[in-house]
Amino acid sequence: MEQYCILGRIGEGAHGIVFKAKHVETGEIVALKKVALRRLEDGIPSQALREIKALQEIEDSQYVVQLKAVFPHGAGFVLAFEFMLSDLAEVVRHAQRPLAQAQVKSYLQMLLKGVAFCHANNIVHRDLKPANLLISASGQLKIADFGLARVFSPDGSRLYTHQVATRAVGCILGELLNGSPLFPGENDIEQLCCVLRILGTPSPQVWPEIKDLPDYNKISFKEQAPVPLEEVLPDASPQALDLLGHFLLYPPRQRIAASQALLHQYFFTAPLPAHPSELPIPQRPGGPALKAPPGPPHIHDFHVDRPLEESLLNPELIRPFILEG
Repeated sequence: MEQYCILGRIGEGAHGIVFKAKHVETGEIVALKKVALRRLEDGIPSQALREIKALQEIEDSQYVVQLKAVFPHGAGFVLAFEFMLSDLAEVVRHAQRPLAQAQVKSYLQMLLKGVAFCHANNIVHRDLKPANLLISASGQLKIADFGLARVFSPDGSRLYTHQVATRAVGCILGELLNGSPLFPGENDIEQLCCVLRILGTPSPQVWPEIKDLPDYNKISFKEQAPVPLEEVLPDASPQALDLLGHFLLYPPRQRIAASQALLHQYFFTAPLPAHPSELPIPQRPGGPALKAPPGPPHIHDFHVDRPLEESLLNPELIRPFILEG
């Protein structure tokens, strides 16, 4: 710890306190998660080990928070992460009104790129929620907190596959569109009731694998028909509702994969996803939402109203495909 100067406290997780710190020699700002060992004979907490292993497997993604170092400290150890200014929960909490469509698309696109990268490396996060989606000072979204992560079966032989995780992505999309959780609840049963009220009561006819779940038939719920998503989110676009519906399907194997979702028409209809520099960045302690500092001019960003050749760094690449006259 001697190489870091503590600047303040960010928060507290299941296994330790997170501090903002500066590297004494380089001046780099980082987030330090101090994990204490209650008893040496118990060893390192399994969640901390999972987080380290998962981040080591996928350390080269710009959409996953970077683990910079792990080192012992006292009766425990410290994880050094890149410092992120805020999280998506703060963005939603401090938004004056529902986020603009272009902003929602941008956040969802970055989330899906991170999820797709994790799944390509056979990692399932299992705890995707706005508070675990960190936001940098430049507006970049990155997935964090891999304490519940698992390696999944690429051949789909296990019930828990990567398509289970895309349901969580759907819940996050619903919250971004709605400005509040789509399925609120103080406990598991309340939340389940919210799900059933909107998506309807599942049956073996709709979801044959439901009978294989360990708690199937332990609790019975009255039959309810699903509510059309356009009634739940009347201000959402048809494309957004279509993608949301693909995320929230009951049978996991029928849900859209993250890589497929990135190709959905939702991202290619106006308004297009906003650039990260156009996204709100609230400070962690609260206060008004700020706008990310502008980066260099993006003169080559694609826009539907501009000629395609103006969106290329090398316009000559498109010349052979443009008809003369």
